[in-house]
Amino acid sequence: QLQLVESGGGLVQPGGSLRLSCAASKFTLDYYTIGWFRQAPGKEREGVSCISNHGGRTIYADSVKGRFTISRDNAKNTVYLQMNSLKPEDTAVYYCAATPYILSSDDLVPARDYDYWGQGTQVTVSS
Repeated sequence: QLQLVESGGGLVQPGGSLRLSCAASKFTLDYYTIGWFRQAPGKEREGVSCISNHGGRTIYADSVKGRFTISRDNAKNTVYLQMNSLKPEDTAVYYCAATPYILSSDDLVPARDYDYWGQGTQVTVSS
């Protein structure tokens, strides 16, 4: 069964940084657009960022633009989310997801279009 596994979450102070990883097993990520989502308690799941299959196109939610960077290393079958200048409102469970949808616009791919999801990793920003 195709699997995505997130890692790298944790507790960090406001203004700090974390790097999340999304590793795939039993399939290669080369052909997939990868998205990062987050869900805070009591809130709807929110799209954070996505990256095209070869990394040439990246899209960010306005709430993270300029602070988060998505990247991928297809040789390692891994996608990353570098999160800088973290704020308490970034606290959430972060999920990665994969879709064969070809990224062709400037809009985040909606959650309903993703086929595979990881189990999530908790990010807590607090002093």
